[in-house]
Amino acid sequence: MSRPPTFAPPPGARTYRLRTARGEFAAVESSVDADGGVAAKGTALLLPGFTGSKEDFNPLHEPLTARGYRVVALDGRGQYESDGPEHDESAYAQEELARDVLAQAEAVGAPVHLVGHSLGGQIARAAVLLDPSPFLSLTLMASGPAQISVAQQQRVKLLRDALAVMTMAEVWEAIQAMEPPEESDAGDIDEGLADREDLRRRWMGNKPAQLIATGRQLCVEPDRVAELAAVPLPFHVLSGSRDDTWPVPLLDDMALRLRAHRTVVQDAEHSPNTDDPQETARAFADFWDRVRKG
Repeated sequence: MSRPPTFAPPPGARTYRLRTARGEFAAVESSVDADGGVAAKGTALLLPGFTGSKEDFNPLHEPLTARGYRVVALDGRGQYESDGPEHDESAYAQEELARDVLAQAEAVGAPVHLVGHSLGGQIARAAVLLDPSPFLSLTLMASGPAQISVAQQQRVKLLRDALAVMTMAEVWEAIQAMEPPEESDAGDIDEGLADREDLRRRWMGNKPAQLIATGRQLCVEPDRVAELAAVPLPFHVLSGSRDDTWPVPLLDDMALRLRAHRTVVQDAEHSPNTDDPQETARAFADFWDRVRKG
């Protein structure tokens, strides 16, 4: 099971509120050390998954900046430390979240390399389909072509049903009571951080409407691979060698349909960024280097 090491920012990183035309978003950013002799090559914008947060990418900051890539990881609208409506689900429609991404890219300095993990990948895809111009490439990490697996749909439905009648604190306690201690991670769609108090704090930061709306999206997302394949961008599909949310053969097929570069991180599961951050970062940077060379 994946475990990002800490909620503390990576060495040299800064946390701040990214101001955009669509509001402010909590960010963790690491810059390239020009004084250390590393040439800056570009910026990567990283979007987390369902029940996840910007901290899920903490292990990638150092290896990516060492390769010359500035890293900006964000909480989406209503996710952990980014504000959003408590109960208005319309604010979390996929197109609204996609337009947030376009504004975020502009604010950090487009064009950027866009990376989306799981749900974040589907939001990233929607942003690219709205307007590909702010992006140099799109990497879909453990993010499939359409809806999540039936087993995960059942888990998300349980969560949505619980959120309809219980408070966030009550749902958290129910999750802890239902799961073995080693598996309690606020839903298992996107695994959390190692410290239980940090996990609870992140869970409590999420807006219920965001979880309900995006959970529904995960369960009904249509296959838009053909639309995406028509966009003139370089694509990268990266996953672990095992994934219960989207089976790996489904991700293989999506990569073929996109004519995408394909990376499988051996012995990793749904969160390669934390199961094997060094290999994941290497794969990202190698792909971006190839994009730079054309």
